[in-house]
Amino acid sequence: MTVEGLSVPDWTGVSASLLLVALAAFIAYRQQLNLTRELVIAAIRAGVQLVAVGAILLIVFRHTALPGAFAWVILMVIIAGQVGGRRGAGLPQARRAATIGVAVGAASTLSALLLLGVISTEPRVVVPVGGMVVSGAMQATGIALRRIREDAHQSRPAIEARLCLGLPARQAFLPHRQSALRTALVPSIDATKVVGLISLPGAMTGLILAGVDPLTAIRYQIVVMYMLLAATALAALVAARVAERALFDPAQRLVPLPD
Repeated sequence: MTVEGLSVPDWTGVSASLLLVALAAFIAYRQQLNLTRELVIAAIRAGVQLVAVGAILLIVFRHTALPGAFAWVILMVIIAGQVGGRRGAGLPQARRAATIGVAVGAASTLSALLLLGVISTEPRVVVPVGGMVVSGAMQATGIALRRIREDAHQSRPAIEARLCLGLPARQAFLPHRQSALRTALVPSIDATKVVGLISLPGAMTGLILAGVDPLTAIRYQIVVMYMLLAATALAALVAARVAERALFDPAQRLVPLPD
Protein backbone atom coordinates (compact mmCIF):
# COMPACT_ATOMS: atom_id res chain seq x y z
CA MET A 1 0.00 0.00 0.00
CA THR A 2 1.36 3.44 -0.97
CA VAL A 3 0.39 6.67 0.80
CA GLU A 4 1.80 9.88 -0.73
CA GLY A 5 4.79 8.00 -2.11
CA LEU A 6 5.42 6.08 1.12
CA SER A 7 5.05 2.32 1.12
CA VAL A 8 2.92 1.37 4.13
CA PRO A 9 2.15 -2.23 5.14
CA ASP A 10 -1.48 -3.22 4.58
CA TRP A 11 -3.38 -5.43 7.03
CA THR A 12 -2.08 -8.53 5.24
CA GLY A 13 1.45 -7.37 5.94
CA VAL A 14 0.56 -6.68 9.55
CA SER A 15 -0.85 -10.20 9.87
CA ALA A 16 2.29 -11.64 8.33
CA SER A 17 4.38 -9.88 10.98
CA LEU A 18 2.73 -12.15 13.54
CA LEU A 19 5.25 -14.76 12.37
CA LEU A 20 7.89 -12.73 14.18
CA VAL A 21 5.83 -12.86 17.37
CA ALA A 22 5.50 -16.61 16.91
CA LEU A 23 9.28 -16.86 16.57
CA ALA A 24 9.82 -14.93 19.80
CA ALA A 25 7.21 -17.06 21.58
CA PHE A 26 8.87 -20.25 20.30
CA ILE A 27 12.27 -19.13 21.62
CA ALA A 28 10.76 -18.29 25.01
CA TYR A 29 9.03 -21.69 25.10
CA ARG A 30 12.09 -23.72 24.04
CA GLN A 31 14.31 -21.92 26.53
CA GLN A 32 11.75 -22.48 29.31
CA LEU A 33 11.67 -18.79 30.21
CA ASN A 34 8.07 -18.92 31.47
CA LEU A 35 7.36 -15.87 29.35
CA THR A 36 5.50 -17.39 26.39
CA ARG A 37 2.02 -16.55 27.62
CA GLU A 38 3.04 -13.06 28.72
CA LEU A 39 4.74 -12.42 25.38
CA VAL A 40 1.68 -13.47 23.36
CA ILE A 41 -0.66 -11.43 25.55
CA ALA A 42 1.63 -8.40 25.21
CA ALA A 43 1.62 -8.69 21.42
CA ILE A 44 -2.17 -9.02 21.24
CA ARG A 45 -2.66 -6.19 23.71
CA ALA A 46 -0.31 -3.92 21.78
CA GLY A 47 -2.19 -4.57 18.53
CA VAL A 48 -5.61 -3.94 20.06
CA GLN A 49 -4.43 -0.82 21.89
CA LEU A 50 -2.82 0.66 18.79
CA VAL A 51 -5.90 0.06 16.64
CA ALA A 52 -8.12 1.65 19.30
CA VAL A 53 -5.77 4.60 19.74
CA GLY A 54 -5.52 5.08 15.98
CA ALA A 55 -9.31 5.26 15.72
CA ILE A 56 -9.56 7.73 18.60
CA LEU A 57 -6.77 9.94 17.26
CA LEU A 58 -8.52 10.05 13.90
CA ILE A 59 -11.50 11.63 15.67
CA VAL A 60 -9.26 13.94 17.72
CA PHE A 61 -7.39 15.21 14.66
CA ARG A 62 -10.52 15.76 12.57
CA HIS A 63 -13.08 17.05 15.05
CA THR A 64 -11.71 18.22 18.41
CA ALA A 65 -8.79 20.45 17.41
CA LEU A 66 -6.31 21.64 20.07
CA PRO A 67 -8.54 21.11 23.17
CA GLY A 68 -8.94 17.46 22.22
CA ALA A 69 -5.18 17.11 21.77
CA PHE A 70 -4.52 18.57 25.22
CA ALA A 71 -7.17 16.29 26.73
CA TRP A 72 -5.41 13.31 25.19
CA VAL A 73 -2.06 14.44 26.59
CA ILE A 74 -3.63 14.80 30.06
CA LEU A 75 -4.97 11.27 29.79
CA MET A 76 -1.47 10.05 28.89
CA VAL A 77 -0.07 11.85 31.94
CA ILE A 78 -2.59 10.16 34.25
CA ILE A 79 -1.85 6.70 32.85
CA ALA A 80 1.90 7.33 32.96
CA GLY A 81 1.63 8.39 36.59
CA GLN A 82 -0.03 5.12 37.48
CA VAL A 83 2.57 3.08 35.61
CA GLY A 84 5.52 5.03 37.01
CA GLY A 85 4.10 4.81 40.51
CA ARG A 86 4.10 1.03 40.38
CA ARG A 87 7.89 1.11 40.18
CA GLY A 88 7.91 2.74 43.59
CA ALA A 89 5.40 0.34 45.13
CA GLY A 90 5.91 0.39 48.89
CA LEU A 91 6.66 4.10 49.00
CA PRO A 92 3.98 6.29 50.57
CA GLN A 93 2.02 8.13 47.84
CA ALA A 94 4.18 6.65 45.07
CA ARG A 95 1.56 7.07 42.35
CA ARG A 96 0.85 10.63 43.43
CA ALA A 97 4.57 11.43 43.27
CA ALA A 98 4.90 9.86 39.83
CA THR A 99 1.82 11.63 38.46
CA ILE A 100 2.95 15.03 39.73
CA GLY A 101 6.46 14.44 38.37
CA VAL A 102 5.24 13.41 34.93
CA ALA A 103 2.74 16.28 34.83
CA VAL A 104 5.32 18.94 35.73
CA GLY A 105 7.95 17.57 33.35
CA ALA A 106 5.54 17.20 30.44
CA ALA A 107 3.65 20.47 30.98
CA SER A 108 6.80 22.58 31.39
CA THR A 109 8.55 21.14 28.35
CA LEU A 110 5.55 21.06 26.03
CA SER A 111 4.47 24.57 27.04
CA ALA A 112 7.95 25.94 26.35
CA LEU A 113 8.03 24.35 22.90
CA LEU A 114 4.59 25.72 22.02
CA LEU A 115 5.11 29.22 23.42
CA LEU A 116 8.48 29.61 21.70
CA GLY A 117 6.99 28.40 18.42
CA VAL A 118 9.40 25.46 18.18
CA ILE A 119 6.57 23.07 17.32
CA SER A 120 3.24 23.67 15.65
CA THR A 121 -0.02 23.89 17.61
CA GLU A 122 -1.69 21.39 15.28
CA PRO A 123 -3.16 18.35 17.11
CA ARG A 124 -1.23 15.93 14.88
CA VAL A 125 1.97 17.52 16.21
CA VAL A 126 0.99 18.13 19.84
CA VAL A 127 -0.19 14.56 20.48
CA PRO A 128 2.87 12.62 19.26
CA VAL A 129 5.35 15.12 20.71
CA GLY A 130 3.41 15.09 23.98
CA GLY A 131 3.50 11.31 23.94
CA MET A 132 7.27 11.30 23.61
CA VAL A 133 7.63 13.77 26.48
CA VAL A 134 5.25 11.85 28.75
CA SER A 135 6.93 8.53 27.96
CA GLY A 136 10.38 9.85 28.81
CA ALA A 137 9.11 11.48 32.00
CA MET A 138 7.36 8.26 33.03
CA GLN A 139 10.52 6.20 32.65
CA ALA A 140 12.57 8.70 34.64
CA THR A 141 10.06 8.91 37.50
CA GLY A 142 9.73 5.14 37.65
CA ILE A 143 13.48 4.66 37.93
CA ALA A 144 13.86 7.43 40.50
CA LEU A 145 11.05 6.11 42.71
CA ARG A 146 12.35 2.56 42.57
CA ARG A 147 15.81 3.70 43.61
CA ILE A 148 14.38 5.84 46.43
CA ARG A 149 12.39 2.88 47.71
CA GLU A 150 15.46 0.63 47.66
CA ASP A 151 17.66 3.20 49.39
CA ALA A 152 15.04 4.06 52.00
CA HIS A 153 14.77 0.38 52.88
CA GLN A 154 18.42 -0.67 52.68
CA SER A 155 19.98 2.50 54.07
CA ARG A 156 17.51 3.11 56.88
CA PRO A 157 20.16 2.87 59.64
CA ALA A 158 22.35 5.47 57.91
CA ILE A 159 19.41 7.83 57.36
CA GLU A 160 18.26 7.52 60.97
CA ALA A 161 21.84 8.09 62.16
CA ARG A 162 21.95 11.41 60.30
CA LEU A 163 18.61 12.36 61.81
CA CYS A 164 19.96 11.57 65.28
CA LEU A 165 22.90 13.87 64.61
CA GLY A 166 20.43 16.71 64.16
CA LEU A 167 20.26 16.90 60.38
CA PRO A 168 16.85 17.82 58.96
CA ALA A 169 15.06 15.17 56.92
CA ARG A 170 15.98 16.81 53.62
CA GLN A 171 19.71 16.78 54.41
CA ALA A 172 19.58 13.30 55.92
CA PHE A 173 18.10 11.91 52.71
CA LEU A 174 20.06 14.10 50.28
CA PRO A 175 22.69 11.49 49.23
CA HIS A 176 19.94 9.03 48.36
CA ARG A 177 17.92 11.58 46.41
CA GLN A 178 21.03 12.49 44.43
CA SER A 179 21.70 8.81 43.75
CA ALA A 180 18.13 8.29 42.56
CA LEU A 181 18.31 11.28 40.23
CA ARG A 182 21.63 10.17 38.76
CA THR A 183 20.23 6.71 38.11
CA ALA A 184 17.10 8.14 36.51
CA LEU A 185 18.97 10.49 34.17
CA VAL A 186 21.70 8.11 32.99
CA PRO A 187 19.53 6.36 30.32
CA SER A 188 18.52 9.70 28.74
CA ILE A 189 22.09 10.99 28.84
CA ASP A 190 23.46 7.81 27.27
CA ALA A 191 20.76 7.84 24.58
CA THR A 192 21.60 11.46 23.78
CA LYS A 193 25.32 10.70 23.51
CA VAL A 194 24.89 7.99 20.87
CA VAL A 195 21.86 9.31 18.97
CA GLY A 196 22.38 8.84 15.24
CA LEU A 197 25.45 6.64 15.76
CA ILE A 198 23.83 3.47 17.10
CA SER A 199 20.17 4.10 16.26
CA LEU A 200 17.97 6.53 14.40
CA PRO A 201 15.32 7.59 16.93
CA GLY A 202 11.60 7.43 16.28
CA ALA A 203 10.93 11.03 15.29
CA MET A 204 13.81 11.13 12.81
CA THR A 205 13.00 7.69 11.40
CA GLY A 206 9.35 8.60 10.91
CA LEU A 207 10.19 11.81 9.08
CA ILE A 208 12.71 10.07 6.82
CA LEU A 209 10.18 7.33 6.02
CA ALA A 210 7.68 10.06 5.18
CA GLY A 211 10.13 11.46 2.62
CA VAL A 212 11.45 14.43 4.59
CA ASP A 213 15.02 15.51 3.84
CA PRO A 214 17.44 13.93 6.39
CA LEU A 215 18.86 17.32 7.43
CA THR A 216 15.35 18.56 8.19
CA ALA A 217 14.61 15.37 10.12
CA ILE A 218 17.80 15.86 12.11
CA ARG A 219 16.72 19.35 13.23
CA TYR A 220 13.47 17.94 14.53
CA GLN A 221 15.27 15.10 16.29
CA ILE A 222 17.66 17.50 18.02
CA VAL A 223 14.67 19.35 19.45
CA VAL A 224 13.15 16.06 20.59
CA MET A 225 16.32 14.89 22.34
CA TYR A 226 16.84 18.20 24.15
CA MET A 227 13.17 18.24 25.11
CA LEU A 228 13.46 14.74 26.56
CA LEU A 229 16.50 15.71 28.62
CA ALA A 230 14.57 18.58 30.19
CA ALA A 231 11.41 16.54 30.74
CA THR A 232 13.19 13.61 32.38
CA ALA A 233 15.24 15.86 34.65
CA LEU A 234 12.23 17.86 35.79
CA ALA A 235 10.00 14.82 36.21
CA ALA A 236 12.57 12.84 38.20
CA LEU A 237 13.38 15.80 40.45
CA VAL A 238 9.75 16.62 41.24
CA ALA A 239 8.78 12.98 41.80
CA ALA A 240 11.79 12.44 44.07
CA ARG A 241 10.98 15.51 46.16
CA VAL A 242 7.31 14.54 46.55
CA ALA A 243 8.25 10.97 47.47
CA GLU A 244 10.91 12.20 49.88
CA ARG A 245 8.43 14.38 51.78
CA ALA A 246 6.07 11.42 52.12
CA LEU A 247 8.88 9.33 53.62
CA PHE A 248 9.05 11.48 56.75
CA ASP A 249 6.34 12.30 59.27
CA PRO A 250 5.77 15.83 60.69
CA ALA A 251 8.36 15.09 63.39
CA GLN A 252 10.91 14.33 60.62
CA ARG A 253 11.05 10.64 61.44
CA LEU A 254 11.44 8.08 58.67
CA VAL A 255 8.14 6.26 58.30
CA PRO A 256 8.07 2.42 58.32
CA LEU A 257 8.21 0.77 54.89
CA PRO A 258 6.96 -2.70 53.94
CA ASP A 259 9.63 -5.32 53.28
